Amino acid sequence: MTKEYITNGTGETEELGCRLGRVLEPGAVVAYTGDLGAGKTAFTRGIAQGLEIPEQVTSPTFTIVNEYEGGRLPLFHFDMYRLGSSEELFDIGWDDYLARGGVCAVEWSENVEDALDDDAIRVEIRRGDQDDQRRITIINAPDL
Repeated sequence: MTKEYITNGTGETEELGCRLGRVLEPGAVVAYTGDLGAGKTAFTRGIAQGLEIPEQVTSPTFTIVNEYEGGRLPLFHFDMYRLGSSEELFDIGWDDYLARGGVCAVEWSENVEDALDDDAIRVEIRRGDQDDQRRITIINAPDL
């Protein structure tokens, strides 16, 4: 199922992510595409809120993955921008993260597309008509 949303401002983008976070199940993979600064990390902050994670989510740009625990499910927030292939993803323990029963949120998922299952939730975030507007397409998502 494909659904499209328009958000106006970071708060609405986070709220949409929160709605998704509330219904995610163990082992869920959320695969993002979208330009730099489109709102992928804001959406992930919302997922963390929906998972009741108390920590502040930040971009894992320089660490590849940030781990957040203490919520309903753990959240593993990946940034694949600097990875050259999915082989590098497996080298950092992708299978281990999947086996831990948390939620894997994957920014720049197109860089590791062949490592993702067909049932991954796909989130495409694009800029809208105004500066703070975003067009968000979600594929394979449960009802929000």
